[in-house]
Amino acid sequence: MTTLSTPPPGSTNRTSEQAPPDGSSRRGARSPAHRRGNTGFVLACLLPALVLFAVFMVIPTVNVFRTSLYTWGGFSPDKRFVGLDNFRHLLDDEQFVRAFQNTVALLVVVTVVTMGLGLFLAAIMTRQRLRGRNLYRFVLYIPNVLSVVVIAAIFSAVYDQKNGLLNGTLRLLSLDGLQQVWLGNQKLVLYSVAIAMVWQSLGYYMVLYMAGMSSIPEELYEASALDGACATRQFFAITLPLIWQSLRTTLTFFVMSAVNLSFVLVRAMTGGGPDGSSDVLLNYMYKQAYTNSSYGYGMAIGVVIFAFSFLVSLLVSRATRREPLQF
Repeated sequence: MTTLSTPPPGSTNRTSEQAPPDGSSRRGARSPAHRRGNTGFVLACLLPALVLFAVFMVIPTVNVFRTSLYTWGGFSPDKRFVGLDNFRHLLDDEQFVRAFQNTVALLVVVTVVTMGLGLFLAAIMTRQRLRGRNLYRFVLYIPNVLSVVVIAAIFSAVYDQKNGLLNGTLRLLSLDGLQQVWLGNQKLVLYSVAIAMVWQSLGYYMVLYMAGMSSIPEELYEASALDGACATRQFFAITLPLIWQSLRTTLTFFVMSAVNLSFVLVRAMTGGGPDGSSDVLLNYMYKQAYTNSSYGYGMAIGVVIFAFSFLVSLLVSRATRREPLQF
């Protein structure tokens, strides 16, 4: 007769805790085959994007660098390898130097004004109790929705010498002496283009900064107010440090996009005139490659633009790097 014994209290049943037999897996564990299947699925999803990126980004960029080493009209089958002669010629090209200076001037002026006004308006919209705040935000954001060509047409009409809004307003205020040929004056045309660039970009960055400022806890401002901090002190001690990462990202993005924006506005408003006083790098590259039939020389300018944009973005990223603050 066999007697079944009951395990004493506190003891464990080791039989029930044995590992499962080979070939089975614990709950939640994934087999190598399953992981390989997931990797294959991810690669299959990424493959179309990688192909498109290679076809429309990598290959054209490589072709730009390669073509910059040749003298070529763009349509003729005749190509002549000249090495770095195109880049040496750039140093002696006064119009290229002028276009480069105009590009740098627009980047500095437009970036400082747009970022500064965007932060200022976002702080007012967020911290002050303004009636119709949503309406103001909507009105300021409208230019970002419009096409850049439409904006160029609007400002061309505003700057028109005879029937433009600007000169018409000056005549109405009996300030006839201040009337100008805004897009025909070599000293004023670049500033006229800069105003159009600021107007197009301001609302977008203001809304981005408003979103960042709205997430800052109100208790921080209340505590600083009890310590006697004014609105200006709160902005520089609380608001600006807490949205610094957003400011840093948008600053890098704006510098990159401003190069393209300046080209479209200059091309549509002035064509680079008068006498090249509003020319920018991309517009000068376009004229050399597609108007002057100097495709290889134009691609050399494109390489300079690529290197310049990359260098400026790197400098901005390094100059604005700091430890992120959390609340």
